Amino acid sequence: MYLVSILFASLAITPLVLKTFFPYFWKDALYFANLVRIFLKLVLRRRRKPLFLVLDRFLEQSVTHADRPFIVFENKTYSYLDTDRRSNKIANALQRHSKLRPGDTVALFMGNEPAFIFTWLALAKLGCPVAFLNHNIRSRSLLHCFNCCSAKLLIAAEELQEAVEEVLPSLREQGVCVYLMTKQCDTPGVEGFSDQVEEASDTPLPQALRSDITFKSPAIYIYTSGTTGLPKAAVITQNRLLVALAVLDSTGITPGDVIYLNLPLYHTAGFLIGFIGSIETGSTIILRRKFSASQFWDDCRKYNVTVVQYIGEVLRYLCNTPKRDNDREHKVRLAIGNGVRAEIWKEFLNRFGNIYVREFYASTEGNVGLINYTGKIGAIGRVNYLHRKLFPYALIKYDTERDEPIRDSTGLCVEAPKDETGLLVCKITDIAPFVGYASSQQTEKKRLRDVFQKGDLYFNSGDLLKIGRDNFIYFQDRVGDTFRWKGENVATTEVADILTLIDFVQEANVYGVQVPGKSNPNLNPIPGKSNPNLNPSTR
Repeated sequence: MYLVSILFASLAITPLVLKTFFPYFWKDALYFANLVRIFLKLVLRRRRKPLFLVLDRFLEQSVTHADRPFIVFENKTYSYLDTDRRSNKIANALQRHSKLRPGDTVALFMGNEPAFIFTWLALAKLGCPVAFLNHNIRSRSLLHCFNCCSAKLLIAAEELQEAVEEVLPSLREQGVCVYLMTKQCDTPGVEGFSDQVEEASDTPLPQALRSDITFKSPAIYIYTSGTTGLPKAAVITQNRLLVALAVLDSTGITPGDVIYLNLPLYHTAGFLIGFIGSIETGSTIILRRKFSASQFWDDCRKYNVTVVQYIGEVLRYLCNTPKRDNDREHKVRLAIGNGVRAEIWKEFLNRFGNIYVREFYASTEGNVGLINYTGKIGAIGRVNYLHRKLFPYALIKYDTERDEPIRDSTGLCVEAPKDETGLLVCKITDIAPFVGYASSQQTEKKRLRDVFQKGDLYFNSGDLLKIGRDNFIYFQDRVGDTFRWKGENVATTEVADILTLIDFVQEANVYGVQVPGKSNPNLNPIPGKSNPNLNPSTR
């Protein structure tokens, strides 16, 4: 009886002990369990025959939930089945009218619209990797991005005809075929493609077109703003795309959720998290051409949005809008994104209500990601034993003057202690591969050797983080000469290159500065120097 009393007393005080000494125990345990679930699901999918790709998950949803709304755009609704059939028409039109073959890369030059999604799905069905071109770039930058991935075909939106015509002479010299999403085009070398799509069949494409695809095959190319020049084409493999299915699923999003997607589809956040993530959960996407602070909450109310995406600037813009009596009248329960400063995070919650903010850290090409699953304001993640075993990351001491890691007398890197800023690196393994860029030279620059042992190989993130004594991880700065403007990372050298195109400019030196009244995280005001006082964001 005495032992039973002790047992019950122990059970009674256990919650108090955990709350006092291990306040995040249950959240850590839940994250641990979720990580195991996701990992097992990925392993089982990778074992399926024939090869199970993201496209196959979409095809499953289009059968299981055929009539469920998938995309809502400017008061038009497309179900999962509508989307499947529309993409079939584009794929069949391409098969009939172009010389495209499985494995050929296609460049997609288009803004946020259903045609972007339809076209990507069509090309996936044809077994073709796709390069996403930023629809805001022009001239030399546009041509550079196109050439990075050796694309055989360019598909562009009608409103981007003028931008296409700027680089058309170079494209024609290379024998590149150009399709414009319009009924008719009189420009020599550019074909109108809309009529061909409308006339095409919507019959499914044979799986045999994708028979040569492996998990290591390129699926898409997403361009990152290089810290030393023009954008770099990061290679996203089929395996990486399959992993991306888990992002929204891991946050508890269900088929009943409505996701507001106003971030660019040509970027990682909009495409991999918003679009690919929704395929896994079977949710509905409210797609907008671009972000509008004045219409954001009205849209959320109109469409009963439950999940929103953000980058740091988005939440700041929302907080800067005039206050309204109905600021808290909405159904949004979750905001997922990166780059929000602690003060903006607090202001956002105080003004717009009890919205669970899931801040994360990731880079397009990187082999490690972090997520703040506790909701602690200001943190981008938390050290978790299982996560660190699967993705062996570390923070190493970094010399910002020399712009290189600090090494000891044996030539190895030195791990940064807690509460000290360090460079994030992650060991390159089979579970945490680093594929890199379309350019092998650019890929090699991001590899760091002899980190903790002679011969080991790590991915150099180029980001400076700090692990606090409470095991929360905080973003500090980026290395390299970049600044962030309106949600875009900009390389100072890229701006300088543009300025020197002006006849009377012989030489230009560009650096970022803090703009009064604006939030400019991630800028390095002195070229080659790092500023640890400027907070946070990811690529």
